[in-house]
Amino acid sequence: MTDPVGTWRLVRATAVDGDGNTLEQPFGAEHAMGLLTLTAQGRMMAVLCDGSPEAPATGRREYNSYCGNYVYDGRQLVTRVDACVKEHYFGSDQVRDVSFEGDLMVLRPPMRPYGTRTEQRTLYWEKLA
Repeated sequence: MTDPVGTWRLVRATAVDGDGNTLEQPFGAEHAMGLLTLTAQGRMMAVLCDGSPEAPATGRREYNSYCGNYVYDGRQLVTRVDACVKEHYFGSDQVRDVSFEGDLMVLRPPMRPYGTRTEQRTLYWEKLA
């Protein structure tokens, strides 16, 4: 089991639809920003946003943040959310499949709705500390 404890920086995010078709990259493609901290005491916090220099045509940037207690079994990271920007996350268990590709930790939430479409996202994280 690889230890996920530490602070991680988002290096890229991808998305596919239910048929496996590639979708536009979440959080502003090459300008995606994110930090994830997992403590040895079982607390985590994540902040992700679109860091593009110009606001999207819609005028709304994609943003998400949440925190809570987590458990990691070597395969999945499950966080019981106790603070969040998206009200429907509060009190939920956020489940992420975890794998490692070289120095990157790869997190995959389940297929779910994002805005007007359903997709599965994959988030690639580089350890900072």
